[in-house]
Amino acid sequence: MGVRQIATAVPTTAARARSVLAAAWTCGVTTDVGQDDLVGAHRVAAEDGTVRISPPAESVLAAAVLCAPHGRPTTLLEFADVAPVPVRDRVRARVWLSGELVPDGPGGTELVLRPERAVLQTRTERICVDLDELAATAPDPLALAEPRLLTHLAEAHPEAVEQLTLLIAPDSLHGVVRVQPLAVDRHGLTLRLERARGQADVRIPFHSPADDLASLTERMHCLLASAQAVTRRRR
Repeated sequence: MGVRQIATAVPTTAARARSVLAAAWTCGVTTDVGQDDLVGAHRVAAEDGTVRISPPAESVLAAAVLCAPHGRPTTLLEFADVAPVPVRDRVRARVWLSGELVPDGPGGTELVLRPERAVLQTRTERICVDLDELAATAPDPLALAEPRLLTHLAEAHPEAVEQLTLLIAPDSLHGVVRVQPLAVDRHGLTLRLERARGQADVRIPFHSPADDLASLTERMHCLLASAQAVTRRRR
């Protein structure tokens, strides 16, 4: 599906995974004892992506800590990347981390994941993430602001979203009944094209990476200017 822009890089697998970890508010936990969903019980260290969990007293994880040898349960953590704008199939990706949870020092209430494997699942593929690369990679600079940015774009500027479809090859728009902003990162904006049956995602790249909100605003203005130029050529 063509786009009338010069493509820039896309996020690496490690950067995508780190962005999911940075933005996720909930995580699914699986241990030998059972499964549980924790809300607001984990945090991710900005410097290296270390996952730390404070398990609620009544949680499955707390029970697993009591049952595991030395209080170090083998655990699978699942983090979901959910589109902030209502669309079909809102889960854009999942990250799984498996390993041993160890106490953060004697008498500590937090558990720190000692990862043995990391996997990124997108809509099209499942990829193993190198653990050293994951620890050394920062999340996308727009990851935490993305929900607010996309919600504002969809709710306050639907005409701009419609205008951006001019940058998509016309053949790709056949049968499309609704267009919504699905994702944004430093390298580009992704739109969800919904049809009566099914949907497709198309990426519109920026001319250069946007590393903060000011540069993102400039990149979006450039995209809209390009779309307006397409309108003038078609007249």
